[in-house]
Amino acid sequence: MSARRVVSLVPSITEALASVRPEALVGATDWCTHPANLDELDRREPLTRVRGTKNPDLAAIRALSPDLVIANREENRELDVRRLRDAGVRVHVTVVETVPQAIACFEELFDDVLDWPRPPWLAIARELWRGPLPPVRRRVAIPIWRDPWMVVGSRTFAGDLAHRLGLENVFGSHADRYPHVSVDDIDSCGADVVLLPDEPYAFSAADGVFAVPAELVSGRLLTWYGPSLVEAHASLSRAAD
Repeated sequence: MSARRVVSLVPSITEALASVRPEALVGATDWCTHPANLDELDRREPLTRVRGTKNPDLAAIRALSPDLVIANREENRELDVRRLRDAGVRVHVTVVETVPQAIACFEELFDDVLDWPRPPWLAIARELWRGPLPPVRRRVAIPIWRDPWMVVGSRTFAGDLAHRLGLENVFGSHADRYPHVSVDDIDSCGADVVLLPDEPYAFSAADGVFAVPAELVSGRLLTWYGPSLVEAHASLSRAAD
């Protein structure tokens, strides 16, 4: 049966669901900021905000009587998923560490989990991101946090997306997914450029404190994996030139 009341605990997935059936989206996190008019879209009842991805208001979620809650293994806590399931709430947990996984995740979500039609952007994204990998055009470091400094390491969606644009992540072989590093580590890592996304940490030009050049990029295009996949291919390709 088609899902009629859905709570999304994942910003990327919230944006994707809103592109198809915004009226079925009854709950989302405070971090779900796209589409920009999410709270004003046509719906039968106001959208309920259920706090953050790491501290969702489980009582508020249960009160919404959803027939489905969608979570993600990286962004949400296993404890919260277990507590919701123990309370009888159906929870679907996604796993997305690569661009192909993201596309396959949404195809499964719309076809089998939600029983909704696939949105047009999904087919466009599949076509844009298929094909052979390009040659390396630039070596990059990608911080995601400051104080302490953290960078994109191995087995991450952002790292895979960069790789598919010809951007070699110099910390991509690190044992950790988001290793803690120092400014000296970044300066000596052999990067041609440091990419500073504006989320999850809101980097600005003032954070370009490195010996190598730094460029500001959209954090949504680099780390989200819904409709943004279409725009990301064109926009971030420029960062590889």
